[in-house]
Amino acid sequence: MDSQKPVNQLKIELPENKAEGNYSNFTVISHSGAEFVIDFARIMPGAPKAVVQSRIIMTPIHAKTLLYTLQDNIKKFEDKFGEIKLPDAGSEPLFGFQPPKSHLPN
Repeated sequence: MDSQKPVNQLKIELPENKAEGNYSNFTVISHSGAEFVIDFARIMPGAPKAVVQSRIIMTPIHAKTLLYTLQDNIKKFEDKFGEIKLPDAGSEPLFGFQPPKSHLPN
């Protein structure tokens, strides 16, 4: 007889005022010994500043879990739709973002 424990399902509620989401094309990440702070911002062409749309604060464990979850989902996306191309390191920075000289680890 199989003695596996039943899997608990988490119900996620998405309030109507959050369902539309916020568009972000720029992030700023900072951290302390206890938490990571991720500001999701929007930069408009020609605008002199980025406007933060949402700030997420999480523990280091949750930040690392987010990293692994993003890596897994990016792999699934690229398997289905093809590689996401980053600008070359020698190209003009995208909104001040300098592409990495090497790719992120798998």
